[in-house]
Amino acid sequence: MTTETPKTPPGNETGPTPEAAAPAAAPADRRRWLALAIVMTAAFMDLVDVTIVNIAIPSMRADLQASTSAIQWITAGYALAFAAGLITGGRLGDIYGRKRLFLIGIAGFTAASLLCGIAADPQMLVASRLLQGAMAAMMVPQVLAIIHVTFPPHERGKVFGMFGAIVGLGAVSGPMLGALLTEWNLFGLEWRPIFLINLPVGIAGVLLGRAFITESKAPHALKLDLVGVLLATLGMVMLIYPLTQGRENDWPLWGFLCMGAVPFLIAGFIAYEKHKIAKDGSPLVELSLFKVKSFAAGIAVQLTFGIATGIFFLVWTLMMQLGLGWSALRAGLTGIPFSISVSVAAGLSVQKLVPRFGRKVLQAGALTMAAGVLLYLFLSDHYGMEITSWQMAAPLIVMGIGMGLIVAPLTDTVLSEVPREHAGSASGLINTTGQMGNALGLGLTSVVYFGVIDNEMVLGVPYVDAFRNALWWVVAVMVVIFSVMFALPRKAATPGAGHEAEAGATAEPAPAAASGPAADGDSLEKVPVG
Repeated sequence: MTTETPKTPPGNETGPTPEAAAPAAAPADRRRWLALAIVMTAAFMDLVDVTIVNIAIPSMRADLQASTSAIQWITAGYALAFAAGLITGGRLGDIYGRKRLFLIGIAGFTAASLLCGIAADPQMLVASRLLQGAMAAMMVPQVLAIIHVTFPPHERGKVFGMFGAIVGLGAVSGPMLGALLTEWNLFGLEWRPIFLINLPVGIAGVLLGRAFITESKAPHALKLDLVGVLLATLGMVMLIYPLTQGRENDWPLWGFLCMGAVPFLIAGFIAYEKHKIAKDGSPLVELSLFKVKSFAAGIAVQLTFGIATGIFFLVWTLMMQLGLGWSALRAGLTGIPFSISVSVAAGLSVQKLVPRFGRKVLQAGALTMAAGVLLYLFLSDHYGMEITSWQMAAPLIVMGIGMGLIVAPLTDTVLSEVPREHAGSASGLINTTGQMGNALGLGLTSVVYFGVIDNEMVLGVPYVDAFRNALWWVVAVMVVIFSVMFALPRKAATPGAGHEAEAGATAEPAPAAASGPAADGDSLEKVPVG
């Protein structure tokens, strides 16, 4: 069953509008619900894989005798490859078919998960994680696009609401699932089941996806900007690689030269994108978006917020297990109050608070999260090595509330002043930036965390002290985020209003750090994006 999306009028290069796409999904095919279950399962698998790894890192480190830079690359490598490929993955889906790219992505993700699960050394694990991130970048952008062209407008609100629930469930269940699988040590495999569990899910996704997902393309999709992809990826690598490897190599000259070259690469990228616009109108990044003040500020918020979360979640896990000596299961259980408070605050912020108070809600979220970190600093200093999970609950709840007030409404707030024809490109860029910030934050742990540990083999107190040092950096980043938020619009578009309502889309976006963008150039307009 193959269906092409209707052709768009000349000049509309972002693909069919939601209204135009509706006829493609008009027939009431019951198989669409099976297709929905398949793509949502794939999205859930990706979300869990992002959050499941941190909790198992101490076990990986001990088993593989991994260095600190290898530990960082296990997480940062995935985020870097994911960020570098998100917009490209969406564009490839438009050109070659979203079903086809989804199946390639989920098959590659499953194969990479197998390679991660059988990795014999840190180098193989890092390489496999890079491949896994790249395949996720092929798979994830197709999810929302497939949903959009599969369901008629009157059903999309309910469907996107279900998608948001899956995103929340993935964020909550990942750490606990990782803790349980690591703690159970199934078949003596220690941490490896956190990757191997993807195999049956991925294989089923490929087989069922071939049978039940409807193919769709954007007939007038833009061409793939390979030079833009290369320049953007090279810039990210030249910044993050020296940060991650520099400390282990005693901060060599080549690292500073690489980082110093990044501004020139950015300038070259911008110049090429302008050339690409003049040549055929198909740049990787729509530069005109940055003329929208609120969008440029939103990109800055997304980047810095990614840095803060990238730093915190890695060092928090290492502190609990390597500093306090807790088991993976205890560390996972400790994070439950945080996950619950994020979910509750996210729902309230979108449904009740943002429509009434606008950007003040996001700014309150930044200050609340900073307050939670400061409370964590106080309690960690007060109780020292004797701190318990219950004593951590209060700061984690405060931080979770702050994060929930930010992540849920951020994308819709940033997109509220973006021209409608660029909504897909803008949402893709927002989420790419968030992933890039996450990778950058993970790279910065070399400086803000491992940089203050004299001997990494001496566990206990040094890891707790380093955690406190890293928290001060998180507080500083949250203050920056609060300041930048003044450039966001005072009030975002009313959720469910305008063309979003016509499309039947929900106004409750999923957390930005959790999944990929709506494909650049696809038919999506302000729908919930990861």
